[in-house]
Amino acid sequence: MRALFLTLVALLSSVAHGQQGEAYMVVEANSGKVLMASNSVVQRSVASLNKIATGTIAVDWADATGADISAVIATVPPSALAIGGPNPLSLQAGDRLRLRDALYSALLGSDNIAAMTVANHVGQEILRARGREGDGVAAFVNEMNELGKAIGLSKTRFANPHGLELPKQKGYSTAADVAKLSIYAMRKPGFTFIVRQKDRQVTVTGADGAKRSFNVRNTNELIGEPNILGVKTGTTAAAGPCVSVSVERDPLVRDKPDGEKAVTPRRLIIVVLNNPDRFNRARGFISPGWASFDRWVAAGAPIEDRRKEILDVPNPR
Repeated sequence: MRALFLTLVALLSSVAHGQQGEAYMVVEANSGKVLMASNSVVQRSVASLNKIATGTIAVDWADATGADISAVIATVPPSALAIGGPNPLSLQAGDRLRLRDALYSALLGSDNIAAMTVANHVGQEILRARGREGDGVAAFVNEMNELGKAIGLSKTRFANPHGLELPKQKGYSTAADVAKLSIYAMRKPGFTFIVRQKDRQVTVTGADGAKRSFNVRNTNELIGEPNILGVKTGTTAAAGPCVSVSVERDPLVRDKPDGEKAVTPRRLIIVVLNNPDRFNRARGFISPGWASFDRWVAAGAPIEDRRKEILDVPNPR
């Protein structure tokens, strides 16, 4: 009876907070083969998994413009402080930090103010390159949604760079769309390098020129375990505890008729939404995920319905 009572309490709590039960997807990133999924196309809040898009846009911008994120200096805008919430770097309007350090804090520490700082700087640069003026954050969020369209995130809307549910700023996505976004993001060496770090030292320069140093730790508890490469955590009342994880395996090497070697990378993307034990849940998908993939390959990688069985993620940029 007590177990039933606790289950009912958890259910009522999830309904009260707009949650829709657990959702997950396990997919092999190179082939796009969907290996396991549940509630994977149900739209919901995904909290700071939203920041995967934030980091991806910043890295794409740097790649496209030749900008060095370790040299570019971003300034914290007043609008970043208005969102409230944790401020692990004690950031104030006018503080300056390298774009790289802002990305470390946003992607490792899930720092919302740092995410806004990244968005404002890159958004302003995008506007400037187009000969326009305006709200840098709004321009950046527009780029996030344009990326979503380009890679087929058909059930996703980004409302801000950080993922908080604010008045008139309620974004949504699905486990399948987060998996697509994670596949795209982890193709970027600059993004992958950031999200696989356990911690990084960052420096903030105040308006008075004084420097402050902080150690930013990765909120992803799986980082440091064998073959884990990232990707991102997220938690809000509406989303529940969420995580996207990238798991690497030795590449498949085959001999080609011309004597050359064919090397095929192998990588799982595991997305878990609204599970209070998200890290163990994700960890528990690794072995059965690879076993399912191996069976599929051994059977000749058959595909009956590509739309249901394969997660296509184009490379538009």
